[in-house]
Amino acid sequence: MKSLGIGLIGTGFMGKVHALAYRSVNAVFGDVPDIRLEVLCDTPIDKAQAMARQFGFYQATANWRDLLNDSAVDIVCITTPNKMHAEMAIAALESGKHVHCEKPMALTLEEAMRMEAAAKASGRKTIVGYNYVANPIYKHARKLVREGAIGRPIHFRGFVDEDYQADPETAWTWRAIRSEAGLGALGDLGCHLVSLMQGLMGPVATVIADVDTVHKTRPVEGSAERKSVENEDIASALIRFESGTTGVFSASRSAWGRKSRIGWEVHGTAGMICFEQERMNELQVYQNTGDKSSDGFCTILTGPSHPPYGNFCPAPGHQLGFNDLKTIEAWNFLGAIAEDGHAYPDFEAALEFERVIHAIDRSAASKRLANVGFCC
Repeated sequence: MKSLGIGLIGTGFMGKVHALAYRSVNAVFGDVPDIRLEVLCDTPIDKAQAMARQFGFYQATANWRDLLNDSAVDIVCITTPNKMHAEMAIAALESGKHVHCEKPMALTLEEAMRMEAAAKASGRKTIVGYNYVANPIYKHARKLVREGAIGRPIHFRGFVDEDYQADPETAWTWRAIRSEAGLGALGDLGCHLVSLMQGLMGPVATVIADVDTVHKTRPVEGSAERKSVENEDIASALIRFESGTTGVFSASRSAWGRKSRIGWEVHGTAGMICFEQERMNELQVYQNTGDKSSDGFCTILTGPSHPPYGNFCPAPGHQLGFNDLKTIEAWNFLGAIAEDGHAYPDFEAALEFERVIHAIDRSAASKRLANVGFCC
């Protein structure tokens, strides 16, 4: 297959992660098309030029539409604030580009649905940046669940916590308003937990939820003014999966001491599997073997027997990191393009995650059970 040119919009934390992933994917895996880092977009132009040099892109621009008109760009990576995702993704798809978009898909469920429709109409490939599902140990956990290693799954418990908004004096930003960020803890953190939860337990049917904005206002940096926070700091829900099993979901951006906690448990009729993102190379497995003298959890350390860990390191226990998961994500996307397959999660799959977080928001607002399949 011909080489593929990358156009990157945004140079913040996730923009840098995308650049590193596409720069390293061929060195790690070797079975992907050659990658060209073609055009980087940010504003102002001098920042774009400086970051293009740092990241290794050939060109820089301050106008994202330049990427759509450039025949050298095959894949558009969108790492901008949430409110820009829908317009950029739809325009890129209509221009014949493949799209790698960061999560959440959009501000609203309606926007996400339009993105998914545009992807289907375009015939181009898409992927959304749920890189935690690319973790080799998570894939192993899914395999264990599918193979019945813990019996029949009967319950799920999941928590996603960070403390970046725990301090009431943390400055107000665009993340505090719905017109810029959309949902709060749900859109920033909770959607990651949904992606993991559904991969383990299947689709969600209904939710009953509550949310809370812990800090109602935040200070405007450099002034005495305080502005309102419009979205949630904490979200909790009781889950009913389509299989009939139940679950508990919790997301917080105000959890002191938690830096990147995504913790989940799958309870089965014959055991349990547990995971903590802050120890992302470990899986805890309990199997009821009947031998009480050996009763207890075992720890599985990620290694070459959990593909594609071995592409990074030949020795077990040496640890993969956050950026490595994005490299695996890019590899999956490039493989889908080269083989005319489906990357996971594409816009169709990621739309189902959006349905869940917006159902949680809707349930909390109405104080009633919400059906995930109901649109608005």
